[in-house]
Amino acid sequence: MNTLTKPETARLLDRLFAAADREEADPAPWPLDIPYAEATARQRADALAGEYMPISRAGGRLLYALARNGRPETIVEFGTSYAISTLHLAAAVADNGTGHVWTTELSDVKVKAARANLEQAGLAEHVTILSGDALETLAEVPGPIGLLLLDGWKELCLPVLRLLEDRLAPGALVVADDITFESMADYLAYVRDPAHGYVSVSFPVEDGMEISCRP
Repeated sequence: MNTLTKPETARLLDRLFAAADREEADPAPWPLDIPYAEATARQRADALAGEYMPISRAGGRLLYALARNGRPETIVEFGTSYAISTLHLAAAVADNGTGHVWTTELSDVKVKAARANLEQAGLAEHVTILSGDALETLAEVPGPIGLLLLDGWKELCLPVLRLLEDRLAPGALVVADDITFESMADYLAYVRDPAHGYVSVSFPVEDGMEISCRP
């Protein structure tokens, strides 16, 4: 039995995915007086603190499989939210018996909830949650990074990648979620341009994933 199928982990993920499904079926209206596109990352984080915005179920299983196969010593995640994707990465680290997940989240509400979810699953020891602006909190994360997940604010995925690029291990995988969003266009253009050194392929899970390798 792997960690994802242990009763406590499976029940927790089922509960979190079910809550996210209910939220998607009946989305709350945008709560601020300014348009979403004009809000700062902090304003969005605070306004959407109750929103799960999770990775898909298939995307989570894919992340687990990639981390199990590659056995990276350092995994970095941009965008913890309620820790659904983090739980999959931490489960892989636990089952590998080696490695650590560094993740970052701007919302104080979500940091607290994510820590509680990781504790409930018995996986907290495998994860460090960095609270604050990812462009600041990830500046000192040690390399080499074997797996990078980009699932925070979409316009920041490319800046975060560029911030961490010189710490990517040879053969590192970079996984970006929600590639069907228009705001991912600059990121996709970057990783799909051979001049930047990536081999990149899209993967058909919900909202799409881009998996890029830096040989």
